[in-house]
Amino acid sequence: MTGTSTATGTATGTTIGFIGLGAMGRGMAGSLLRAGHAVRVWNRSPEPVAALVAQGAEAAGTPAEAFAADTVVSMLANDEAVERLLLDPALLAGAGATLHVNMATVSLALAERAEAAHAEHGIGYVAAPVLGRPPVAAAGQLNILAAGEPALLARAEPLFAAMGQRTWHFGDRPRQANTAKISANFLLACAIESMAEACSLAEANGVRPTDLIDLLTGTLFPGPVYSGYGAMVAERRYEPAGFRLPLGLKDVGLALDAGAAATVPLPFGSVLRDAFLDALAHGDGDKDWAAVAAVARRRAGLPD
Repeated sequence: MTGTSTATGTATGTTIGFIGLGAMGRGMAGSLLRAGHAVRVWNRSPEPVAALVAQGAEAAGTPAEAFAADTVVSMLANDEAVERLLLDPALLAGAGATLHVNMATVSLALAERAEAAHAEHGIGYVAAPVLGRPPVAAAGQLNILAAGEPALLARAEPLFAAMGQRTWHFGDRPRQANTAKISANFLLACAIESMAEACSLAEANGVRPTDLIDLLTGTLFPGPVYSGYGAMVAERRYEPAGFRLPLGLKDVGLALDAGAAATVPLPFGSVLRDAFLDALAHGDGDKDWAAVAAVARRRAGLPD
């Protein structure tokens, strides 16, 4: 693995198709516009499209219109959305695009199917999932985890430069970038669960969770994960959601599936999956995935 620092992007003279304007995609498409790229956007709901058009984007009426651009960037929620919208043989057969950069967090099996489907139709395929929450995406400061053929990555680099502060290269097979992202999100979920349990232990014994997090982030665990999520856990502040709880469950499931396929035990993964399911069963589906901390509180008999 090598890390590659990026610089400010510049206009390429070609139009970039962008599909998927959720909480992350809106900011990413906006970053491309600010860098001078011509962007044609498509989304299932029209409101984000209108907002990007007001910033200078062109609206695409269908995914096929986005795929008429030379390069397409997509940021969809899950395997099902990618499979349904972007792996349609008719879409790929009629595409003018010669490169598709998929920035979603998807399964390794989907990554392999997507690579094969694009190759069948002569379209280059790169995986480039990201680390960062919506405000980071809007600021163009994401960390981008990229994998694919070197020539394709070089073509995509000006786009990465516009959307991120750094691009990390993980190999020449797209699934390698997805592996890295799934592993990173699995570790994030583990960190949130461990902080939740530690805060519940502290509170049950008369120590304020905020005081514990202050100690931990000032000594043993400095950095954005423990300070950011630690504060959310200690303060029980789960809204607004930067990364919704069902997406956390999805990513834990992706890690468990990848582990099973490679015969890699992930025993804590089963604990995480059950905790996320518990949170969903208690109606926390619209909250941030830090709301899994409420499960640890219930297990400890602490008040809501």
